Amino acid sequence: MSDELYMQRALELAKLGSGYTSPNPMVGCVIVHKGQIIGEGWHQKYGGPHAEVNAVAAVDDKSILPQSTVYVTLEPCSHFGKTPPCADLLISHGVKNVVICNTDPNPLVAGRGIKKLFDAGAQVKVGVLEQQGLELNKRFFTFHSQKQPFILLKWAETADGFIAGADYKQEQISGKLAQRLVHKWRSEEQAIIVGKHTALHDNPRLNTRLWSGQNPLRIVIDKQLQLPQHLHLFDRTQPTVVYNLIKQEEQENLYFVQLQEQKPLLHQIMQDLHQRSILSVMVEGGTFLLDSLLQANLWDEAIVFKSRHKILEEGIKAPLIDAHLYTTQTLGPDQLLHYRNS
Repeated sequence: MSDELYMQRALELAKLGSGYTSPNPMVGCVIVHKGQIIGEGWHQKYGGPHAEVNAVAAVDDKSILPQSTVYVTLEPCSHFGKTPPCADLLISHGVKNVVICNTDPNPLVAGRGIKKLFDAGAQVKVGVLEQQGLELNKRFFTFHSQKQPFILLKWAETADGFIAGADYKQEQISGKLAQRLVHKWRSEEQAIIVGKHTALHDNPRLNTRLWSGQNPLRIVIDKQLQLPQHLHLFDRTQPTVVYNLIKQEEQENLYFVQLQEQKPLLHQIMQDLHQRSILSVMVEGGTFLLDSLLQANLWDEAIVFKSRHKILEEGIKAPLIDAHLYTTQTLGPDQLLHYRNS
């Protein structure tokens, strides 16, 4: 089998960590001896053993590791974090051949893991299925290269282009399949943000009750702290950040973060989220917040559920997006439109 096929398997393993590894990347590892896979592993959750540790642990006869090839989707770490360096682990077992998909953009690693392996006498090949690896960990790479979270916009609109009824009246626009899919996506992103009007008129819970997965950090922008405390966002069932211009305060599962009025608010929010090690944020409305991010070019991808049948004729207009339409598909009564910011 070729390096690409083994790396493809490692990428498949890495995906199993989706929704559980942030702010770490998803990583998979495959160990091969004489054309046979003898060990596999992936990074299963943040704070837990890395992919290489799990793969090495799965090898029954560790005496053959020096004659084996290790395939790993991201450069083995070279520093002590939650766990010891994986580069050191491979070196300690005498591994002489390592194939890597992507180098690690984290300044704590950034080529040091590869150098450690080289200095220990290992042969290292880098860049196998590189684009697939970049796609898999696009949140992680964006976080480190752009110094801000990966920003995913999401909304549903009617066939005639409305996101809500008149006076922000809540309307059921997308179908049940779309709703479950949204909850799956919530489990894969670290945070969800909404504006004041969405919080007030929709009273969202912003959790993953329709899917098995971790609840994200909830975020709301309420500049003057005008939202009533009976809203679901303030029920303290999951961590919630309120960006505002009034106060800085911490309560149980509720954090008020004061922004400076004279500076661009959205950039301040993204900088604060970066400092909190939030790799990704999904924006669930409303139109003003979505439009503001589009106009500021502060977004990476957008997912739009467009109903093929629902008509409102009047109401709150959906955002206008002028970007590369990456994919389209039919999902029950809806069209799913996926845009990328080129």
